[in-house]
Amino acid sequence: MTRKESRAGGLPYGHSVRTAEGGVQDLGAYRGRVLLVVNVASGCGFTPQYAGLERLYRRYRDQGLVVLGFPCNQFGGQEPAGDAEIQAFCKERYDVTFPVFAKIEVNGAGADPLFQWLTAQAPGLFGTRAIKWNFTKFLVDRTGRVLGRYAPRTRPEALVRPLEQALQAQ
Repeated sequence: MTRKESRAGGLPYGHSVRTAEGGVQDLGAYRGRVLLVVNVASGCGFTPQYAGLERLYRRYRDQGLVVLGFPCNQFGGQEPAGDAEIQAFCKERYDVTFPVFAKIEVNGAGADPLFQWLTAQAPGLFGTRAIKWNFTKFLVDRTGRVLGRYAPRTRPEALVRPLEQALQAQ
């Protein structure tokens, strides 16, 4: 998909993802919102970022921010749990209220189309598409354009300025 197509409403809005409960969520429901899409894991050194992601969500959700969490077990086996256990962990440990979807793959032949699109729109260091680790973050504006890709080490709090700019843009 080209950058022009993404602005015209292709992915992410033309894509559906599996919910942790086994249903399907059309990402078109988030059209007009600023998205922070993150591949997450409960057994990672970056797992405490759940708290920062939740703070961002609570602070900016009324202005149009939606954080979307996608558990992934492709990095060091750090998300071996099933979807129900992941949901319980997120709620009990970090009081997560933003959507955390069913476990997916973000790299390789089985990569979810959403992450294939995100990595094509915002390649990593040296133009690589592969996601290197858990808690890689993608900021998507209200029109579906990817504004940035942020490394796992980038703490959620460091995204306040780009988030606020995306939320203020119309």
